[in-house]
Amino acid sequence: MKHYHPHTPGSQPEYLSPAYRSSVRRAPSQPLIVLPHTLSELSGPVFGHAGILPTDNDLTAQHVGQPLGERILVHGRVVDDAGRPIPGALLEVWQANAAGRYKHKLDQHDAPLDPNFSGAGRLLTRSDGSFEFQTIKPGAYPWGNHFNAWRPAHIHFSLFGAGLLSRLVTQMYFPGDPLHALDPIFNSIDDRAVRERLISSFDIERTQPAYALAYRFDIVLRGRHETPFETL
Repeated sequence: MKHYHPHTPGSQPEYLSPAYRSSVRRAPSQPLIVLPHTLSELSGPVFGHAGILPTDNDLTAQHVGQPLGERILVHGRVVDDAGRPIPGALLEVWQANAAGRYKHKLDQHDAPLDPNFSGAGRLLTRSDGSFEFQTIKPGAYPWGNHFNAWRPAHIHFSLFGAGLLSRLVTQMYFPGDPLHALDPIFNSIDDRAVRERLISSFDIERTQPAYALAYRFDIVLRGRHETPFETL
């Protein structure tokens, strides 16, 4: 179960982060009101396998042709603070294509769309909390927050399932990206060691020779090593 408690200062993104301009309008101006949870909220939803297609976790196999870009495999585990697995959780991902453009009407970035890449997938975590999906490494893109603003390459993660009181959303970044230091969203987490939990690790052991590189990204739901989550 997800326990809500005051986080260690700097361990989670702030509601108001002035460098991230959109947060100025989104941040609450009054203290938050905590409401007691009902039984349905405490028990949470349970997801079955119906409706999840075999290709939902392979973002490169959802169309007739192959998408353009660098194929990658992303894997990891969803666990609690004691390392216990979270099985059967619905994990959804979405991202820009290799040129740094989302397949969304609001994205009018001057970059090409890829007819063979929709940029969204989903899966259920296994009994040991593990997951794996195949995709294309996303490109960086301009976002207008400030002069010459570019978002680092990243993949959005949404997690929802039994025992979770609300949908959890976070972002996975790639190691060695020079845009990390310039990104207000990434740096809205004050603690450097904590925000680096959002950076995946290159995994040569899971790389498929002559086909795709691999990255590992574990999600920890609570505790000292909790993954930073976005405030919804």
